[in-house]
Amino acid sequence: MASEHSVGFEPTDRLAEDRESLRRRFWIKLKQVAAKLPFAEDLLAAYYCAFDKQTPRHVQAALLGAIAYFVLPFDFIPDMLPLIGFADDAAVLATAIRLVSTHIGPQHREAARRVIARAAAAPAFSEPSLDKRGA
Repeated sequence: MASEHSVGFEPTDRLAEDRESLRRRFWIKLKQVAAKLPFAEDLLAAYYCAFDKQTPRHVQAALLGAIAYFVLPFDFIPDMLPLIGFADDAAVLATAIRLVSTHIGPQHREAARRVIARAAAAPAFSEPSLDKRGA
């Protein structure tokens, strides 16, 4: 049930709190739509930053919320619509990244590029193992 301070994103909030479910659903959705995503590198960099143990909690919360919005099967603009389907996902992600951009480091972007390069060589995304820092 929505509280007086809610803006209607309760499913996103719940998903962002369940990190393992979010991880699993992120990689499933990414496999399904990777070829259509012009912002895949930013999305992956945000993912690695969000799960990096060195990232401050408030930054993790902002990024996990944006990632949860990407993962959810319902949006303001349905993802299956050609050309505009991911516009709302991109806007939510861009806003979150803008708010916390100083925390998305070169190591997060490099991890994102490695996944994209690996996917180009063998078109199947899977969650790469994370090093001891979490990114």
